[in-house]
Formats: sequence, structure tokens, C-alpha cells
Amino acid sequence: MLMGDITELIEASNKGDSGALNQLFQALYNDLHKIARSRMQSNGAVTFLDTTSLLHESYMRLVNAGNLQLNDRKHFFAYAATSMRNIVVDFVRERKSEKRGGGNQPITLNTTIAESTSAGGEDVLRVHEALEVLAQQDARLVKVVEMRYFGGLSEAEVAEVLDINVRTVRRDWLKAKLLLATVLEGK
Repeated sequence: MLMGDITELIEASNKGDSGALNQLFQALYNDLHKIARSRMQSNGAVTFLDTTSLLHESYMRLVNAGNLQLNDRKHFFAYAATSMRNIVVDFVRERKSEKRGGGNQPITLNTTIAESTSAGGEDVLRVHEALEVLAQQDARLVKVVEMRYFGGLSEAEVAEVLDINVRTVRRDWLKAKLLLATVLEGK
């Protein structure tokens, strides 16, 4: 689909046309699927979600967001990356709650599954909490991390979405990793 068509769909969606939002999602489905696949390759064992489930949950959040105002294609992908981050974090939190009994009396039958999946979920939550601390210092660094770590976008793709050059993304990525490492070591 042409860039102009995408822009028209975004404008129609901003005016409340739900059909335009559906068409926008369909037009960008392959790109979104690529992002979701990348996300799942890096944390698939943590979430037990498959790529399609993550993508469809992201779509549902987009639709349920109500009067979400998208500026352009780049903004749409930034929103999708943030949405996927939130879905993964929510899923990990829910699983941790269920593993702790979810309010029910704990019964230990077999610990093999719990032992094999405990570390990954903790990592996702620790990164999420560290990003909240980082957001207080530099919101753009958080966007870079969301798109690289949670969205699986390349440096060039992040540069395009944020409308900055690749060298800036590279510097931001390094700075964010250093700051996150500092925050994570302190926890």
C-alpha cells in the first residue's frame, strides 16, 4: 500500500472511522507481524504467547484505545511497539500471579515447569521497571529501548520512526543500555 493511502487511513481513523482503523491494521499487518515475531523470538519462552496472539492483542488494544490520535505511520509503529511491550509485561505479571496461587491455596504437585520458566519473566519485569525509572530522565531513550528490545526494530527503522539519524539511535541505544544496567544492578 502506498504511503499516501496509509496517511489517508490514519486521517480517516482520527475522524472516528472504525473501518479505516481496520484497513490500516490490515495494510500494515505484515510489518506488525515482523515486529511481533521479533518480539517473540527474544522472549517467546517467557510469555507462551505466539506471534499472532501478540499481534491480535495489540490490535485489540488499539481498537479499545478509543479516540487514539495517530499522527502518521511512524507514530502508529511507535504505538504498536509500546503496546507489545505492555502486553508482554502484563502477561508476565499475570503468570507470576498465577504461579503464586492467584489467591488460591498453593498445592505443589510438580516443580519442573515452574523451575524452567522463572528467570525470563523476572527479566522482563525488571527491564520494565528500569524503563519507568529511565523515563524520568529521558523519554526518547525509553522509546528507543521499546522499539529495539520490545519491538525488535533495527536501528534504521527506529531512526525512521523517531525522525532522527541512525547515529543518534546508536548513541541513544548505548546510553540506554548503560543507564538500564546501572538501574538493574541497583535492584
